[in-house]
Amino acid sequence: MGSTQSVTASARSKAGAVFRVTSGNFLEQFDFFLFGFYATYIAAAFFPASSEFASLMMTFAVFGAGFLMRPMGAVILGAYIDDVGRRKGLIVTLSIMASGTILIVLVPGYESIGLLAPALVLIGRLLQGFSAGAELGGVSVYLAEMATPGKKGFFTSWQSASQQVAIIVAAGLGFALNQWMPSSMIADWGWRVPFLIGCLIVPFIFVLRSKLEETEEFSARTHRPTMREVFNTLMQNWGTVVAGMLMVAMTTTAFYLITVYAPTFGKTVLNLSTADALMVTLLVGVSNFIWLPIGGALSDRVGRRPVLVTMAALAIVTSYPALSFLAQAPSFSHMLETLLWLSFLYGMYNGAMIAALTEIMPVEVRVAGCSLAYSLATAVFGGFTPAISTALIHLTGDKAAPGYWMSFAAVCALSATLFLYRSKAVQLRLAV
Repeated sequence: MGSTQSVTASARSKAGAVFRVTSGNFLEQFDFFLFGFYATYIAAAFFPASSEFASLMMTFAVFGAGFLMRPMGAVILGAYIDDVGRRKGLIVTLSIMASGTILIVLVPGYESIGLLAPALVLIGRLLQGFSAGAELGGVSVYLAEMATPGKKGFFTSWQSASQQVAIIVAAGLGFALNQWMPSSMIADWGWRVPFLIGCLIVPFIFVLRSKLEETEEFSARTHRPTMREVFNTLMQNWGTVVAGMLMVAMTTTAFYLITVYAPTFGKTVLNLSTADALMVTLLVGVSNFIWLPIGGALSDRVGRRPVLVTMAALAIVTSYPALSFLAQAPSFSHMLETLLWLSFLYGMYNGAMIAALTEIMPVEVRVAGCSLAYSLATAVFGGFTPAISTALIHLTGDKAAPGYWMSFAAVCALSATLFLYRSKAVQLRLAV
């Protein structure tokens, strides 16, 4: 009886820790998704231009600029977390992220303060990007270090699963606003309401993060690397970091394609209604939430490599045909079918990938290494997916052109996976 109660208490404790550590992920993705969905309104408010295309491209460029700060945040904040601990470091990343979010919410439009408006929005995005650089890696490593033996894939998958909850909530709020407000009011000021809600939940997330306990694995360490030691170790393992970045490429590209860019794609390219685009995105978030832990759990049973290779190969051969099917006959049902397929590929792949990323990095710089690989992938691939997709469609006239970008990212991921799992150094590290 006592043993059963002990196991139950332990499971509850771990579930509580997962909830507390992933809460910051929720806030990050909530704000990032809102920026992508309300891009047309943000473009009009802060980046007026002679054409809708130019205005939208400037908005997506600023959206992508936040991702350029991620590698810097990954190294600086990642090294800080590897030094002071997971708990303290994740509270710092949350503080910086919240500052950027609040700044974007409060900035008046271009008509009120001129060029200062887009400048302040850019600063807000840079702050968000800097903090997010270490947030994802820090959360992933925390989950990996606290996971029940043999279930690391399942536990780490909740890093991304928490982001899907943010997508669902944000899409739900957007759908509600679309029902309650006329489009003119949403364009004027209503689009700020979901951002404001994000700010209001910041204190609650701070309380949750403050109750985190340090992981036993980190506490047991006798040596904490200095910033110089972290840099040196990362340089010595640059091949692993670059391969890790390419392995993450499919994750970031797929995610920003089917969530952040999808609503804009549905409205401006396929000419679907705002309500339809939002509902599809909400259902994609639900689908992602389901497949991520399944992918992680499957990789615990059969290994990371088979899941990663299979999903990347499927993405290579099906991404363009799936989007071509949608572009030729755009409708709510076809958009849902297409994005649910891409959601399956993303969820299964990413569920295995997060655990794999924490396993291939040197233990002493695990947060910095994971964060840097993830941040470089997001900066080079994922973050600019909305801008690249918009540009590809504009230049080629092919509404399915984003499928080429998705397939390219999957080729990079497959190549990196095959390289990493043939490396003797990585095999020795995985065996530890």
